[in-house]
Amino acid sequence: MLLIPSSARHLLPCAAALLFAALSASAQGAPQPKPDNRPWFDRSLSPDERADLVIKEMTLDEKMNFVHGTGWNGLRADAVIPPGSLGGAGYVQGVPRLGIPGINQADSAVGVRLAAAGSHYATLLPSVLGAACSWDKDALLLYGSVIGRELRETGYNMSIGGGVDLARDPRNGRNFEYAGEDPVLAGTMVGELATGVQANKVMGDIKHYAFNDQETGRNIVNVIIDKRAARESDLLAFQIAIGLAHPAGVMCSYNKVTVKGAPNANDDWSCENDYLLNDVLKKDFDFKGFVLSDWGGTHSTAKAALAGLDQEQPGSQYFGDPLKAAVQNNQVPMSRLDDAVHRVLRSMFANGVIDSPPVTQVVDPFRGRDDAEHIADESIVLLKNADSALPLNAASLQSIAIIGSHADVGVLSGGGSAQVDSPGGNAVHPHPGGTHWGEVVYFPASPLKEIRAHAPNAKIEFDPGSDPASTAKLAAASQLAIVFVNQPLREGMDAKTIALPDNQDALVDAVAAANPRTIVVLETGGPVAMPWANKVQGIVEAWYPGIGGARSLADILFGDVNPSARLAISFAKSDDQLPHPEIPGMNLISAPGGMPEGRRHRPDELPPFDYDATEGLRVGYKWFESEHKDPLFPFGFGLSYTTWAYSGLKASQHEVSFTVQNTGRRAGTEVAQVYAVLPAATGESTFKRLVAWDRVTLAPGESKTVTLQLDPLYLSIFDTDKNAFTLAPGDYTILAGSSSADTPLTATVHVVQ
Repeated sequence: MLLIPSSARHLLPCAAALLFAALSASAQGAPQPKPDNRPWFDRSLSPDERADLVIKEMTLDEKMNFVHGTGWNGLRADAVIPPGSLGGAGYVQGVPRLGIPGINQADSAVGVRLAAAGSHYATLLPSVLGAACSWDKDALLLYGSVIGRELRETGYNMSIGGGVDLARDPRNGRNFEYAGEDPVLAGTMVGELATGVQANKVMGDIKHYAFNDQETGRNIVNVIIDKRAARESDLLAFQIAIGLAHPAGVMCSYNKVTVKGAPNANDDWSCENDYLLNDVLKKDFDFKGFVLSDWGGTHSTAKAALAGLDQEQPGSQYFGDPLKAAVQNNQVPMSRLDDAVHRVLRSMFANGVIDSPPVTQVVDPFRGRDDAEHIADESIVLLKNADSALPLNAASLQSIAIIGSHADVGVLSGGGSAQVDSPGGNAVHPHPGGTHWGEVVYFPASPLKEIRAHAPNAKIEFDPGSDPASTAKLAAASQLAIVFVNQPLREGMDAKTIALPDNQDALVDAVAAANPRTIVVLETGGPVAMPWANKVQGIVEAWYPGIGGARSLADILFGDVNPSARLAISFAKSDDQLPHPEIPGMNLISAPGGMPEGRRHRPDELPPFDYDATEGLRVGYKWFESEHKDPLFPFGFGLSYTTWAYSGLKASQHEVSFTVQNTGRRAGTEVAQVYAVLPAATGESTFKRLVAWDRVTLAPGESKTVTLQLDPLYLSIFDTDKNAFTLAPGDYTILAGSSSADTPLTATVHVVQ
């Protein structure tokens, strides 16, 4: 969602903090009366039946409550916080006389945002991208459960997290909120996350629909893509996630979309795109919930309503009095308004927010931290381990140099509307109040302290890395050097390059030159280049590891946890390897006081972004493989402290089986991955696609036969003439192994039409 930083450095007015406690006990926080004579409180009826019963009793003005927000809440300095609002990202007015509460919406991509306004604690989870590297459905279900639990405990009844946009560009400032580059993996992981949210009787959301794959110019860019490529890439991720979670809401994105070959899809904003909203989302995906705009992403009244937008957020510029007038003069049929209201109400009934409204209580920070640590254990990826440098042996270590990235006090977090308030304030630059927009925030989880706890007899010193001479001196005098490097990212900006910022490559070079026994820990929002990769012994990708991340990292470095994460996104060697060596629009100058994403006043400055001219459906590893480019680290890659062997692949059109053996000396977990190469006639035979996987935990020497079902959807192509996914006839190559680039087992399956 969008924030305006120039006028809202303090994201929540002081009044909001003063009113928070009172508001949380208002109509939103306390159960509404449910007299027996009101039939919509009959829980034996379906959510759709209950919604229709409410609509029959509603006035036109009451219906209008549900199709727009009430303002920018605490996101603008001059905003008025309405009664019932908790001061979060958005609020939708309820109908007290009918016992229907309002909807309090909170940003919650990696944890509940703006908790500091009410003196609340909220758990910072690892980045969604990191969690997706677990390839663990249960971990993502837990991830969503933490968010849903803490939303409910702070009085909120709707999450507006759930990002599933594909990582078409590794420099996207919001990749840390998303689940990587593959539609099957990303859709599955985010679907599980949203399911976990809604299991807590909190409405979930999936966003940003669709093709909001870069932040630069997001308010003006027109994305052009072929219908087939659209359905087999980004839209497939949404299809899978929505099919798994059945979310209450889908948030449409800021950008325009032109789907070539589709009706009514030319140069239309996503939030008024008839093809995306009506044809695909509501018809083909059978989505029963409501479509809400990204914050400020509504551009029209009748056009947007007829195209499928159900709720304007925030405010009522288009879906307030203008929509009421459009209904009264039959420009928008009453049936369309009723449908929009029905979708909101049935989602509220389906998710229990009417029958069991949230009651505020104290968040358990210890439970949240433990859950975050568990997820981080499965998120951190071991990328290099030359000479078995890891795990570290505390008994043999006399001295360790810890260098860079404020590793003495905390771990990095992602910014923008995903920013969770740090308990006690920013560990690096503490200040009163909540987090300011654009601030780089470190959470008080000290890697230095955790490493000292693991090696209590070693001399462990910290150097900030700001003075090359003193840093090199400490590294040379130490038995081991661990260098922390970082890449801060946030909503509203993209990285100009995948190179590390602030001359950190030179820092790694200097340390590695002073001490050949150097380990690099990456705290990044996405992939980065590593020109020094051959000069260091170990590389660990920690992502933004969350409040439990420092302990998880230390546990992995010292072998208390055997790393099991595998990359959900490819790491290119340099920008030149990418489909777009430069992000379109990065050279433009933003509006005064604004950000690059805010260039909405000059749409002529940014030409249409034609995906079909480059990668099309070949996102990520599919691009590298079809273009015969070797990335630095491929999709699905990750090391373990043990070794694995694969054998005995058997495959049919519906099922694959093979044996995985732990051939090392430690227990561990392998992510066994299955890919398919489609017949040549499909035009997709130059790359493989992920079709199945399983996490396999084995003791040393133990073997297991893995049997996986193959979903026909994941083997299919989208037939634009039939407007449906179809399984093409021909020979399919089925492959199994430990990454997209390491598939030692192959079999051929012949499919007859």
